[in-house]
Amino acid sequence: MIEFPPVPAPDVTAEARLKESLVSNPRAMSYGRLAQVAAWLAGCQGTHIPQRLARPRTIVFAGDHGIASRGVSAFTPEASVLQAEEMEAGSAPVNTAARIAGSSVRLVDVSLNREPEDTQDKISLATRPFDVDNAMDDADFLRAAQLGVRIADQEIDSGADFFIIGDLGVGNTTVAAAVMATFAYTEPVKIVGRGSGINDEVWKVKVAAVRDAMFRVRDVRNDLEAVLTAISSPDFVAAAAFMAQAAVRSTPMLIDGAFTAVAAYIAERLAPGAKQWMMAGQLSPEPCHAIAVQALDLTPLAALDITTGQGVGALTVFPAITATIDLIADEMRVQEAHEAEGHAEVSGDEPGWEVDDAT
Repeated sequence: MIEFPPVPAPDVTAEARLKESLVSNPRAMSYGRLAQVAAWLAGCQGTHIPQRLARPRTIVFAGDHGIASRGVSAFTPEASVLQAEEMEAGSAPVNTAARIAGSSVRLVDVSLNREPEDTQDKISLATRPFDVDNAMDDADFLRAAQLGVRIADQEIDSGADFFIIGDLGVGNTTVAAAVMATFAYTEPVKIVGRGSGINDEVWKVKVAAVRDAMFRVRDVRNDLEAVLTAISSPDFVAAAAFMAQAAVRSTPMLIDGAFTAVAAYIAERLAPGAKQWMMAGQLSPEPCHAIAVQALDLTPLAALDITTGQGVGALTVFPAITATIDLIADEMRVQEAHEAEGHAEVSGDEPGWEVDDAT
């Protein structure tokens, strides 16, 4: 099992200072959950006023999954490579969402069923169907975890100060459901969703695949590495290790759909405290997604029911985070100006801060 250094905690003093300032300011309080986002960012950045993000990066972990051959998705297994090629051409949904959000995009081909020009990040060509065989071997598990760590270090060393985590691969909600069901002791019928929009018959196939996977690991469910080796995938392990290492290096991140949320849950198990550096972007209809964010004690910023993957849902709400930074920073500048003029605090009794008692 790969080991991670202790995860440093965000600056609770900076976070508390901003919260205290916001509580004394009626207009700042009107920003609702955005004020909580600002306080979280202040703690992550170690400053009582959140600063603009200089280099947000969307990292998409891509892989093919042998379980897709069972027909668990509305897409055929070949669609993973086609979507990756679309992303590389700059015409995928994530490219559009990232342009709007002001983020750059990196596709990490961990285990797509193709031979890429650059094999540095390649762990395997797809995985074996995990309902009857281990998805990967011990060596691939370790290589995938090391890859996730290496990419996190590369990105942070290159100046990335915020991550949006995405995924790409047909069958990946089946992977997420199998992993989360195993660790949450949940029945397959309660955790398997519609994924790409499957009908009842395909849903039954998906439930059976998850059930068989859970049965295979029933005797090793307390062994994290054994479970992940058997029923996850290299792209899943790489994503989890990436998030764990990003937290070790004090870098905040926004998670997207079911696959990344369950990977975030694993990251927290790999590196306790990692969840302090995470925010949930949006909530999809996948039951395992809700279970994962609840286990992490995270509340998604929006319930958009987006199942596109690729980080699209998280990128859609990311502009709210960037807007929050400017809103709260400007508010704090106004408040500090009031305090500099001799006011102990900004209150509803001061000029410009009238409060109607009748409301």
